[in-house]
Amino acid sequence: MPATDALTRALAAPGEPPVRPLPPAVSALLRTLAAPPRLAAHLRLVHDVAHELADRLARHFPGLEFDREAVLFGAATHDIGKVLHTAELSGPGSAHEPAGRELLLAHGFPERLARFAATHATWHGEPVSVEELLVSAADKVWKGKRVQDLEDLLVGRLAAATGGAPWAAYLELDGILGRIAEGADGRLDFQAAFPV
Repeated sequence: MPATDALTRALAAPGEPPVRPLPPAVSALLRTLAAPPRLAAHLRLVHDVAHELADRLARHFPGLEFDREAVLFGAATHDIGKVLHTAELSGPGSAHEPAGRELLLAHGFPERLARFAATHATWHGEPVSVEELLVSAADKVWKGKRVQDLEDLLVGRLAAATGGAPWAAYLELDGILGRIAEGADGRLDFQAAFPV
């Protein structure tokens, strides 16, 4: 199958359970860049999980303020730099992070959205926004991975937003992430169906 056909499938295949499509601007960019199909599938999956995470947090923590559009865009583009660093699609590396930010900026996306490509793998150091924590969490839990220090930071933000006890925020977040993580095998199968 030609790479363009595989990319089209990665961007449009319904998935089981259904996987939401990427924002049109992101799909168009991936087509323009002739992105590897596996990357497109991965971005769809993390974007889909970010949708679910944002929806659940909005229901369970209505006092939590965050830029939903930014979170969804960040999840949909967090690994876009792997278009330029394709070895990082199947191996370790972080060169794609600053490259992704620069790529998005070069294609006219604002810094407030492009930043996630550079920040999705780090959540310590400079003040990290709740949006960045949510993109990072979606990028982990899509495959069933749980990262305690990341979740602890998110619990702190959730407790502060609600004025509740951190342990209560922890229990609620743990349940939300646990339910999302249950679908990891299906998501991994979906991603693996597309070539690197």
